[in-house]
Amino acid sequence: MLITLEGLDGSGKTTVWEALHASHPEAVFTREPTDTWYGEAVYRSIEDDAADPLAELFLYTADHAAHLSETVRPAIADGKLVISDRYSDSRFAYQAASLAESGIERPLEYVRGIHQAFSRKPDLTIYLDLDAKRAAERSGATNKFEQREYLSTVQANYERLIKAEPGRFVRVDATRSPEEVIDRVERVVADALADG
Repeated sequence: MLITLEGLDGSGKTTVWEALHASHPEAVFTREPTDTWYGEAVYRSIEDDAADPLAELFLYTADHAAHLSETVRPAIADGKLVISDRYSDSRFAYQAASLAESGIERPLEYVRGIHQAFSRKPDLTIYLDLDAKRAAERSGATNKFEQREYLSTVQANYERLIKAEPGRFVRVDATRSPEEVIDRVERVVADALADG
């Protein structure tokens, strides 16, 4: 089973991901961007405010492809639970927002279409729901992806993804205390594993 954690910057995904290590020590924990050289290229582009959004999309896509072939697919083939801090939905939401002014029509559909041929859909996606204003405040708005206006567009893209696949997403209120959020996510994961 592949479980992914999604949400805006500052929503607490990484905190939840780290907490799940204790309750699911048997799982393979991973994240995007990865720790590979593909991921390093992505991190370089994040720090470059002038990075071309289309080129950046393909850096993220290359990182995702390597993540699938080197980590996700082998672990699932071995019957392991995989829990990823960010995955393809982050790309759909964030890179579609970056491409909004690029002249590409329907950027969300464009990005999803690129992934359709090779990606693996998560079995469950936990969406840590936080408004753009609070997300920007929590994240510190330290880079181009953490600005309130940009995050508002990202949030709207996530809502479109959730509306398109309501059965895959579970929304968790990320305005609650970290302990409450972690408890809720742990219950969601336990229920999914019991059903799966």
